Amino acid sequence: MSDIVVAKRYARALFEVAKEKGIISQVEEELKSVASAIKENADLQKILNHPNVGTSSKTDLLKQIFEGKVSEPVWNTLLVLIDKGRQSILNALVNEFAKVADEALGQATAVVYSAAGLSDAQQAEVASQFSKITGKTIRVSNVVEPKLLGGMQVRIGDRLYDGSLLGKLDRLSKALV
Repeated sequence: MSDIVVAKRYARALFEVAKEKGIISQVEEELKSVASAIKENADLQKILNHPNVGTSSKTDLLKQIFEGKVSEPVWNTLLVLIDKGRQSILNALVNEFAKVADEALGQATAVVYSAAGLSDAQQAEVASQFSKITGKTIRVSNVVEPKLLGGMQVRIGDRLYDGSLLGKLDRLSKALV
């Protein structure tokens, strides 16, 4: 079974527990923090992914780092991942949990690529406009991409809205050829 399929199952199960306890946003933030902490520490990654390090040693290490700092559902999920040898799917689990939570809460994240950084007012305007289009509450994440020359590209899920100068030039070039 692929890691994505497994991550989706874990994410749905964790979402149901978080929903029952009313801590969906908290669980999402904690998952992101845990994944980020592990990703930023190469030694921790090596230990968690090493096949010769026992489950109890990995669990003890995670206890020292995360126990008491994350909610019970997140802690139990970490323990299950370690116990089942699936710690490598943590990043996929975080992404899948965010998708499930966004869908259930009527939210979406718009990744806005622009030639220059957007002000808070501009981000709010983008969120407002795309909320009307999608019917969801939009959270904006801005990525500066100088090669766009001007304008912006907005990615929401697997849909791309391209209003960049680079995109317009590409379309014009294809039309002329």
